[in-house]
Amino acid sequence: MRLVHHRATGSESGSGASAADASGGDADRNALATNVDIADSLLSQTCGLMFRRSVPDDYALVFQFETAKTRDVHMLFVRFPVDAVWVVDNVVQRVERLRPWRSFAREECDLIVELPAGTAAAVEPGDRLVLESA
Repeated sequence: MRLVHHRATGSESGSGASAADASGGDADRNALATNVDIADSLLSQTCGLMFRRSVPDDYALVFQFETAKTRDVHMLFVRFPVDAVWVVDNVVQRVERLRPWRSFAREECDLIVELPAGTAAAVEPGDRLVLESA
């Protein structure tokens, strides 16, 4: 599985973005991560990246939820900075660089992605993030 970033352009909207991407609009898409873990249990969602010393450059930890609502990300016991991305229906709502040990942020989402710091530097609200089979 990989996490693909689709950059928003002025002419795209909603379903138009998918049609443009399917027709080969590769210039506005790139893989942010090819090593994706899904936090699919209560334990993996609670622990997240806590206690790890590092993660690979091509890594993403994804938290998927059934519905969109306000969700928190904390950095307690996380030893390295991360880029956190909050997404609703594949559309980026917020991107935030979180500092080790002391950051906390919240936003409405149905998907949260945690990436190594700097990975989401080109990701902006309105862009799309999509999980694809490798």
